Amino acid sequence: MGNITAAEVNNLRKITGAGMMDCKKALVESEGDVEKAIEILRKKGQKVASNRADRDAKEGKIIAKVSTDGKFAGMIMFNCETDFVANSEDFLKLANEIIDLAVNKRAKSLEDLLVMTMANGRTVEQAVTDLTGKTGEKMTLAHYTCLEGTSTFAYNHIGNRIATILSMNKDGEKVATVGHELAMQVAAMAPLAVDEAGIPQSVVDKELEIAKDLIRQEGKPENMVEKIAMGKLSKFFKENTLINQIFVRDGKQTVAEYLKSSDPELRVIDFKRLILGE
Repeated sequence: MGNITAAEVNNLRKITGAGMMDCKKALVESEGDVEKAIEILRKKGQKVASNRADRDAKEGKIIAKVSTDGKFAGMIMFNCETDFVANSEDFLKLANEIIDLAVNKRAKSLEDLLVMTMANGRTVEQAVTDLTGKTGEKMTLAHYTCLEGTSTFAYNHIGNRIATILSMNKDGEKVATVGHELAMQVAAMAPLAVDEAGIPQSVVDKELEIAKDLIRQEGKPENMVEKIAMGKLSKFFKENTLINQIFVRDGKQTVAEYLKSSDPELRVIDFKRLILGE
């Protein structure tokens, strides 16, 4: 079986905790048979990671950081089994080394990051597997995401179970304050997109469908259903798009109004949010 897909490799990596290249080689050798591939990995010294495959790795840390020039932000979710290990010196040290590497090298994807070489000559994948062997807990670098922009910001909530990154179209001291405030807003209010245009049409259609069904169940006349449904959709946008949300640090204005009061031309370009376990 010559055509092993990236999805198959990633699936085996999640099951075993082994490195991407090791997983690919094992799948090629086993002709795509996952069980045989796991056995091959075990025979090659991946016993600890494989033996932990049936365990949940839902604890860990999310860490977000910004490059020294402020134009690139990265964020990782590094998972393990227990809070005890998540707070250990070795786990925190590796987590910070990984995000520092990602930001310094401007990694574009999780796949890019996993094969990057760390200071000790080991790849990120290998370093995660090494720590798995040392602690006896299943570990996985579950997520990595990044943003580039004129200015970028990172917010790590206390305990590192939620973090955000955000990019804006301008930089400067005043923008730095706004960026930090809005990165916190994203963490607290979990918007789905910057504005209405960022909400997928499939989500909009689903919200309208649900709203119309509820309106009809309430017995409203059919000629009023569309208008009422659009009103509910407007409320959905206000609650789920960043610029239309109420600015939590004030409560008397929207995020859009806060941005305008700071600089009429200031814009949020994009944001990302990670929460542990999701």
